[in-house]
Amino acid sequence: MNGTVYCFGEALIDFHAEPRAGNVPPAFIPHAGGAPANVSVAVARLGDASAFVGMFGHDVFGDLLLRGLADAGVDTRCTRRTDAANTALAFVTHDAHGERNFSFYRPPSADLLFRDGDFDPAIFAAGNIFHAGSCSMTEAASAATTLQGMGRAREAGALVSFDMNLRPALWPRGEDPAPTIWRALALADFVKLSAEELTFLAASTGSEGAVLERLWSAGTQFLVVTDGSRAIRWFTRDATGGMSTFAVRAIDSTGAGDAFVGGFLHDLAAAGSLTALLANGTRRDAALRFAAACGALAVTRTGSFAAMPALADVHAFLEQHA
Repeated sequence: MNGTVYCFGEALIDFHAEPRAGNVPPAFIPHAGGAPANVSVAVARLGDASAFVGMFGHDVFGDLLLRGLADAGVDTRCTRRTDAANTALAFVTHDAHGERNFSFYRPPSADLLFRDGDFDPAIFAAGNIFHAGSCSMTEAASAATTLQGMGRAREAGALVSFDMNLRPALWPRGEDPAPTIWRALALADFVKLSAEELTFLAASTGSEGAVLERLWSAGTQFLVVTDGSRAIRWFTRDATGGMSTFAVRAIDSTGAGDAFVGGFLHDLAAAGSLTALLANGTRRDAALRFAAACGALAVTRTGSFAAMPALADVHAFLEQHA
């Protein structure tokens, strides 16, 4: 697999709260972020061909995001800009363990205005990876675009990657995200869920086993479930297993799952295909361990783009934890 990893969806500014002494309100510091954008940066920092696909407002925050992507080595030629809406914002606060709480200023936002006609057809080619998540599916037209992109990628022979990344606060009040998300899951070869997201899907299908059966019947080849510092679980149609994570002092968990996905896609690209990676248990486990190291390093750093580790950092970390 010698192609490019194309990451589609939202890019936004994460304003991270930094506490100040006394009763002074926290200062909110802007960081370039957004889950698919984070993955594109993670892949580029690991030395692979990476591109971001999405829409930005003609505003200072769109400028900041595009500059951050380019500085990280991400190809931005498939991005678009609009005057119809501003770039999305999120305000992030953290608890004592680095876990996040989000306040979103979206919709309306520019990322939700990307449409099927905005895709560069070159994205959809065998050998490429098309990665997406559910945050671009919280509005009907944007959801349709996400599904069109995933479908076009699969039809062309590209590998489709999907990180559910559920953010209930982004969905219209009273709307159940599950039916829309299941339409995307049905198009994915590789799926990454959190333990909470697996529980959410199980509630919509009746059981964890029913979730797995529905994924396999749609053509999913590999499911990975992360659970913070707890063990990773993985599933194929014929096997299942687990792997412990790395013990680190978490400062900020923002982007940890995105770093994990970027790390896994790095090893997937090196393997040549998902089938080849899964056929070799040693290589599969090494890919998961590498991805876990990327996620562990990310939580020791503040920020979103800024938290994505470089390849040399990951190798050094793995040597320290041999």
